[in-house]
Amino acid sequence: MGEYSKALSSYEQSLEIRKVALPPNHPSLADSYNNIGAVYDNMGEYSKALSSYERSLEVQKIALPPNHPSLATSCNNIGGVYNNMGEYSKALSSYERSLEIRKIALPPNHPDLAASYNNTGLVYYNMGECSKALSSYERSFEILKLVLPPNHPDLATSYNNIGMVYDNMGEYSKALSSYERSLEIQKIALPPNHPSLATSCNNIGLAYYNMGEYSKALSSYERSLEIRKIVLPPNHPLFANCYNNIGLVYYNIDEYSKALQYYEKAQEIWKKSLPSNHPHIALVKTNIEDVKKKM
Repeated sequence: MGEYSKALSSYEQSLEIRKVALPPNHPSLADSYNNIGAVYDNMGEYSKALSSYERSLEVQKIALPPNHPSLATSCNNIGGVYNNMGEYSKALSSYERSLEIRKIALPPNHPDLAASYNNTGLVYYNMGECSKALSSYERSFEILKLVLPPNHPDLATSYNNIGMVYDNMGEYSKALSSYERSLEIQKIALPPNHPSLATSCNNIGLAYYNMGEYSKALSSYERSLEIRKIVLPPNHPLFANCYNNIGLVYYNIDEYSKALQYYEKAQEIWKKSLPSNHPHIALVKTNIEDVKKKM
């Protein structure tokens, strides 16, 4: 958490200096707003992140040509925040604008195009449109295979995302295979406590959970939680995902008091970090009601 505070302080000081030294719509101001937005984004403070990213985009629209790649980056960042806030139609609109600009501004197999296809896939996934999600993810993957070395972390992300769609489609063995391929690459490419390893462990847990292999699911979820405790601030929304998932396992093995304990931890964090109408808050409320009926 201290590192985020230091980064934020540094970027805000830089912004103040640039405001004095530069004209009001200089592209470097947009860079400062973007950097501040990225820190808030990583802290899970999504409304502040959105405000900074939108300020960055406003400056860029004045200072840069209409199809400059930096505008695509800002639209992409705004889409990411909306996605995290559960505002999926707004996220899709921002991501599609980013993709339009990148198709004009970049060569056809540029990694940023792969990122755009990946992000539209993510929103389709969150909207429950699995076939569109899979199509977008596979377009992203085809580009990445052409331009990246075989153990690049972005390939791990692609395997992970494709696995999530298979999971949603009920194809759990395909999902597990994709997740495990993702984790293999990450173990080679990333530091041992990188947040992406936590995501892969979480998703492997999800596949095992859906297959009814609860002890394997619990083990994977707990590994994910261990990593996140090392790398994330204490009330980050991703902790709530871990707690909710662990609660679901305990519920299914009839350990209701443990399930309730984890659901309540998840609820507490999501209430602090997400809008009150976010689907996760409704989900954990239902989970708490269900477990209380069993006690």
